[in-house]
Amino acid sequence: MISVIVPVFNELATIREILRRIASVPIPKEIIVVDDGSTDGTAELLRDIGDASALFLNHRPPAPCTLQLLFHEHNRGKGAAIRTGLTAVTGEAVVIQDADLEYDPAEYPKLLQPILEGKADVVFGSRFIGYPHRVLYFWHTVGNKLLTLISNIFTNLNLTDMETGHKVFRTEVLQKLTLRSNRFGFEPEVTAKIAHQNLRIYEVPISYNGRTYAEGKKIRWQDGLSALWAILWYNLFDNTRDAGEKTLQRVSRMARYNGWLWEQVAPHTGQRVLEVGAGSGTMTRAFLDREFVLVTDINSRYLKRLRVTFANHPHVVVHAMDLNASLPSWLAEHRLDTVICLNVLEHIQHDEAVLRHFFHLLPSGGRVVLIVPALRGLYGEIDEAIGHYRRYEKPELVEKLKQAGFALEEVRFFNFLGMLAWYVNFCLLKRRTIPGLQACLHDFLVPMLCIEKHVSLPWGMSLLAVGRKG
Repeated sequence: MISVIVPVFNELATIREILRRIASVPIPKEIIVVDDGSTDGTAELLRDIGDASALFLNHRPPAPCTLQLLFHEHNRGKGAAIRTGLTAVTGEAVVIQDADLEYDPAEYPKLLQPILEGKADVVFGSRFIGYPHRVLYFWHTVGNKLLTLISNIFTNLNLTDMETGHKVFRTEVLQKLTLRSNRFGFEPEVTAKIAHQNLRIYEVPISYNGRTYAEGKKIRWQDGLSALWAILWYNLFDNTRDAGEKTLQRVSRMARYNGWLWEQVAPHTGQRVLEVGAGSGTMTRAFLDREFVLVTDINSRYLKRLRVTFANHPHVVVHAMDLNASLPSWLAEHRLDTVICLNVLEHIQHDEAVLRHFFHLLPSGGRVVLIVPALRGLYGEIDEAIGHYRRYEKPELVEKLKQAGFALEEVRFFNFLGMLAWYVNFCLLKRRTIPGLQACLHDFLVPMLCIEKHVSLPWGMSLLAVGRKG
């Protein structure tokens, strides 16, 4: 079932017809209408309609359909109406539908298809990629495309129509976003926030029957300025994003650093690999030349993304796994020879038990490869924000591996250059995410880390440890 949220303000001439069109779509649905303080009789008409059956005089809708009416006492804006509608949603996908007949509900099946196929978390209906549309205002088109361009610059998306009023979301995705815009800033805000979460976004062409100001069009040039401000605010200054999501996204974009990290791990990696806590799959791509890769995580959203990302690699299997529980018995069937655990062990409360589980899983000669944050003195706000129980001292990590049964092949510090920046940002300044500009600078300076190959470091921001089962 889908949930269709219809924000309404002074649409007396069109509200009954748009509801009839929505109800006529042959998909089980709930229609959630939020009247945003209408003063033209729209609210009274909605109360007269009452339920979905009143939309059809002589026949039933082609699929189950319910109608729920919510009312704002005063006009608060489209974004506020959508937030109110979200509190009543129970469907698996959410469609945003304007009430003015500019967007055609008959196109819901096309908009939903990428989500139903498991390819997308969000679908934008684009008015600008080759589908019939009414010819109207040139400068409105220029404004739309300019706002889309500016939004794309900040989000690094290649959307053609950020301002479209036809957007579809998987419900869990939309409900997890912290939305704040009250008016037309909803479009750039939601675009920024789904981009920040690296969600899978599709565009599909839609028809568009725009209306003139004489026919009731409400958007004004001031709304364009508000949208521009929303693009800047929600991409550069908004602090409602989850610290872990921010950090993971920024680290995933550090291509040089991640490549250098793989160089540290690669010599110790066998042919049948278990990667625990894969996240968005940033490092998984480096294992694709191995014979078999079992990719695991506990986060359902990451698991869905991983399955789509590696769908064309039959030797890569994605599975849910919780390291806080005992390892499942079926892991033994895969004859794994390497366990890769990169920046994961510090998230586990009982890390000694996890290391023992790894030891019992591996055959003789198998390896566990760990990267963990180092030095208790560097524990700062970001560690707490992203769920680190600890940072490791070198003797502590060595002892835990030995207690689990592993013989140590290598234990060493690395990333000496990052220590000062980490201490200043997260211990002194109490920041909870990696500053974007500093992440880019650190990535640029990665070639300097090559010096570490020739020097035995007394300290470092991280520890690499390799244990072998005898």
